[in-house]
This record gives sequence, C-alpha cells and structure tokens, in this order.
Amino acid sequence: MRRPWPALFGVATLVELVGVALDSTVTQWLAKPLLAPLLLAYLWDRRRRVDPVAVGLVAATAGDVALLVPGQAAFLAGMGCFLVTQIAFLTAFLRHRRPPAAALVGYLLAWAGANALLWGSLGALRLPVLGYSLALSLMAAASAGVSRRTAAGGALFLVSDLLIGVGAAGGDFPGRDLLVMATYAAALLLITTGWVAATAVRPARTPDILLSR
Repeated sequence: MRRPWPALFGVATLVELVGVALDSTVTQWLAKPLLAPLLLAYLWDRRRRVDPVAVGLVAATAGDVALLVPGQAAFLAGMGCFLVTQIAFLTAFLRHRRPPAAALVGYLLAWAGANALLWGSLGALRLPVLGYSLALSLMAAASAGVSRRTAAGGALFLVSDLLIGVGAAGGDFPGRDLLVMATYAAALLLITTGWVAATAVRPARTPDILLSR
C-alpha cells in the first residue's frame, strides 16, 4: 500500500509557511526538517532503492537544519549541504538524458547576470555564492532534460536560492522569506515527483500478434 507522502509533505509545508509568516522559530524547527525526509520516504516507497536524487534529499535535510541556525558559519554550512544536493540532482539528471542546449545556454547566461548584479554586495560570500550558483544553474538546466515537471522544479529551486542571494547581498522586500520557502518547497516536490514519474518502470507492451489470438 502506497502511503500519502505528498499529502503529508503538503501539511508540513503549510505549517512551515505559517511559521515563516509569523516569524515563529519553534514552528519552523518543527516543520522545515520534515520536508525533504517526507519526499525521501515517497521516493523510497516508489523506487525501493537509493539513487542520486535520494542522496540530494538527504543533503537538503542537513542544509535545511543548518539554515535554521543564525550566523554566517551556519549559512555557509547550509550552502555546502545544498551544493551536495545540486551535484547529486545534476548527476541523476545527466545520467537520464542530456539537457537541451538552449536550457544550458539560458541558465548559464542567467548565472552570469545574477552574479554580476550581486557581486558588489556579497563581500566574503562572493566566491562561495559563485561556485554554488554555478552548480545550481547546471542542475536547473539538466532538469529540463528529464521532464516538464522536473524542469519547473529546477527553475523554482533557482528562483528560491536567488531570493536567498538577494537577502545575503543586503536586499529585502516584504514577503521575501515566505516566497523563498514557497518556491523551495514547490521545487522539491516537483523534482521528486517528476523524477519518479520519468524513471518509472513501465510494463512491456504485449505484441499485437499475441493480442489477436
């Protein structure tokens, strides 16, 4: 029997968004560390084996916990964990199918433009952000080669982390934290469910000659 992991993920996401909206640290500590593990459980329920996407979700769990801790050291630790996530997702997607050239070019241009805009305000975070955002952009490009759903997830992951980068550069606007979390949760859901759908083992087609007997 398949368990309702996506529904539980939806509940955890809603609780997390309420925690962000109310600036409730306790609520965020209760909900955010559950997001990636619930999708990991869904992935295991459907595939029953460990693959790079599963590794990426484990790293995302560690990154989520690290980013709940204030301070630049915790921020860098979280970035390191999510770098593992991006590399793991990238590995899985490239093994599945080569991404469209247009997606690769487009995301690399977006990477260069975003870093050029934020460079002067990032200070000591310049090089870590440069390297992480390159891995993120390559992952997003590779996700376009898997399915439309994973492509949407990859794009939303980039948007979410770009908003975090804006905050790290000193920029802010009302609702930014809520938008970061909403796009991140949607990205994880789309990537995981899209990956499961794209790699599902389909039953072999019965030859027509046998069906006619």
